[in-house]
Amino acid sequence: MYNKRKNRPLLTAFFLILATYFFFFWLPSTKTYRAPLTRPISRKDTIRHDAIRLGKVTERFPVAEYIPLPKVSANIPRIQHNFPRETRSERKARLKKRDAVKEAFLHSWNGYKDYAWMRDEVKPSTGGYQDTFNGWGATLVDSLDALVIMGLDDELQLALEALEEIDFTTTRSKQVPVFEIIIRYMGGLIAAHDLTGGKHPILLRKAVELGEMIFNAFDTHNRMPQLRWEWTRSAQGAEIRPSSRTSLAEMGSLTMEFTRLTQLTGNPKYYDAVQRIMNELEIGQDQTRIPGLWPTWINTNLMTFDDSEFTIGGCADSAYEYLPKEHILLGAQKGKYHKMYEKAIKAFSDNLLFRGMTKDEDQHILFASNVIALRGDSKSSRYEPDHLKCFMGGTVAIGAKIFNRPEDMYLARGLTDGCVWAYDAMPTGIMPEVFTVSHCKHIDNCPWDEEQWMSDVISQTIDTKEDREKAEGRIHAEHLPPGVTSVRDASYKLRPEALESLFVMYRITGDKTLQDSAWRMFKNIEKATRTNFGHSSISDVRHSEPKHEDKMESFWLAETLKYLYLIFSEPDHISLDDYVLSTEAHPFKRPKS
Repeated sequence: MYNKRKNRPLLTAFFLILATYFFFFWLPSTKTYRAPLTRPISRKDTIRHDAIRLGKVTERFPVAEYIPLPKVSANIPRIQHNFPRETRSERKARLKKRDAVKEAFLHSWNGYKDYAWMRDEVKPSTGGYQDTFNGWGATLVDSLDALVIMGLDDELQLALEALEEIDFTTTRSKQVPVFEIIIRYMGGLIAAHDLTGGKHPILLRKAVELGEMIFNAFDTHNRMPQLRWEWTRSAQGAEIRPSSRTSLAEMGSLTMEFTRLTQLTGNPKYYDAVQRIMNELEIGQDQTRIPGLWPTWINTNLMTFDDSEFTIGGCADSAYEYLPKEHILLGAQKGKYHKMYEKAIKAFSDNLLFRGMTKDEDQHILFASNVIALRGDSKSSRYEPDHLKCFMGGTVAIGAKIFNRPEDMYLARGLTDGCVWAYDAMPTGIMPEVFTVSHCKHIDNCPWDEEQWMSDVISQTIDTKEDREKAEGRIHAEHLPPGVTSVRDASYKLRPEALESLFVMYRITGDKTLQDSAWRMFKNIEKATRTNFGHSSISDVRHSEPKHEDKMESFWLAETLKYLYLIFSEPDHISLDDYVLSTEAHPFKRPKS
């Protein structure tokens, strides 16, 4: 009896210590992770002293007078939903999911930091590295604002120190992909600057250093940039020319970064450079084979728009995304972006939009086709969703709010739900890169027709038993879920677009089922892509244990995981009424009205 009483205080103390441990270490944390910080080794090669550097270059085609930046902002309608206060249990569940995303981010970030620091990408399966975007540390710079958003202050400090070693005046690459460099590097620098309130001068200084270099790509006879820029020719004073075949996305998706750089520095030349592009696109919008839309490929040397291919997917996507977003960034002072958007959304709805046929007839899932427009009125459609088109739901939702088009929210939700359906339909729970589906003849009336689906699979009517067996054989061999007729590219490249639309739709509607979809998608992506040193793209989403491709693009950290983190963050964290996010998910501070 005496021994039991003697041990009771010890047991009480033990349980108090245990309870304290669980309280502080197992509840979801809202602060920075304080794990031991490993200082990475600089893996930057020493650049030869005799390397070509692009310093101050005398322009061959200087601008006589810059287009001025609009100075005054107008009121823009509120975008975000008025969220009610959440319960304690709701908050605990949400933070647990948010911190699971943060852990995935840190796993990939640490793999990059340990095995590819200051290189462009880590190889997440083998621990190697590769330089895909001029060797300036694409993952490091692209992830700067994600480090701020997730409260990873110590990691941010390491990244800021590394920025001092990056020299944007030279590269080992023969060409500079202007679009990719602007959205990844400049976007990351500017967003981190905006999110930290200018606390770290190096961020804007490096953005200007990069802007000064890239500006030389616009020194052509018509001031249209050479987007696969032969930078050494510019460095040596030789002439460069725009391409006769340039993608719409590369041309139309430079506005936000250069506009924000002018807003921050007061130097008008950056805004002038991109506004000249948009002036040409505005003129050309009504001169294409589908007026209102631009073709996927443009002759920027002659500024003609006669190509026959139309899509809102790869090589075109972000040009449409930037119409409402540039309108926001300019404080609604340029009515042209409103007009261009309304022309584009009408032409899109009339020519590219279609409904996918599914077994659940209550599912109103929408997709965008690709169209070949021949001369005259002849058109042919490919009912081919792809992951890059999944941004459109979020873009249409933003347009619906800021341009007072509430009827478009139905369209925005249908496009978002189409991509969620494509995730859920696959064995891995992950959407393939490119696939085709059976389309509905009428967007509002679409009963399931198994015979039609089988006909679409083999591109012929099912007239005989052999035809049916042929269709069934192909469905089995290619692992096609009901409604899907082929999978052109079964890979998943860690893309963010579907989660981007879920984030935007959630912030606009407050519908928690969108969070449920995002969590389901995250768990499936995490399971299929996690490797020893990060997360890897996978080769085939139709197999439950897909092969890793040892590839982790910078947008995995800069976009995909950032959108997931924000979906499970407080709604006022990076509010859409305070920031506008670039095509690389970089938040730029909105001007105040």
